[in-house]
Amino acid sequence: MIYAANFKTNQTRKSTRQYIEELNVKLCTKDVRDKIYIFPPFTALDNYEGNFTIGAQNAYPVHNGAFTGEIGVEQLDEFGIKTILIGHSERREYMAETQEKVAQKCAFFQAQGFEIIYCIGEPLSIREKGFEPVMEYLLAQFEGIDIHYDKLVVAYEPIWAIGTGRSATAEEISATHSALKKVINDTPLLYGGSVKPANIKEITSIAGVDGVLVGSASLDADSFSQMVLS
Repeated sequence: MIYAANFKTNQTRKSTRQYIEELNVKLCTKDVRDKIYIFPPFTALDNYEGNFTIGAQNAYPVHNGAFTGEIGVEQLDEFGIKTILIGHSERREYMAETQEKVAQKCAFFQAQGFEIIYCIGEPLSIREKGFEPVMEYLLAQFEGIDIHYDKLVVAYEPIWAIGTGRSATAEEISATHSALKKVINDTPLLYGGSVKPANIKEITSIAGVDGVLVGSASLDADSFSQMVLS
């Protein structure tokens, strides 16, 4: 299983270091086959030691340059970071990242050899129209994306379940992941959207779920470690 913690705009460098120290102790008995990813905010990026991968929540598709407020490959290289989160619904909605921009970003970081966790998801208005409109909406988010890239991980996050406390049902997750797997084949497929210790076992037991992308429930080291060890 893959367990990815997305801190979003939470935590500091100090609290992230404390978090990682706690996590290293709590996860000393984890299954060696499980992969752990942690995505702190930019200001908390650092050289941390442990059996996990530190990734960037975002970056601009350049090595360096005159792009005020952004970071590029040069800044990520300082910490040896070669993993990035791309396409999250919050960036698509709040930062107006179009599919074209997302695809350009994916292509750039693919060329740099980055591991990419690529997010897709649908709003409630689409989900309420039925399964076929949902799949049409999701598959459109693969436009311009090399789904055969060997360092690609796809994360399906229904937008209506992110941070709402409402997770998709097991039936909804199963049906969606099954349909997506027919397209992306062996590419790892994560589920995200109000994943927490109370529902982690049910979610990870669903066929086609290769792991989870966790938001608010990952901010506490005890909560996140519970999910990994469940």
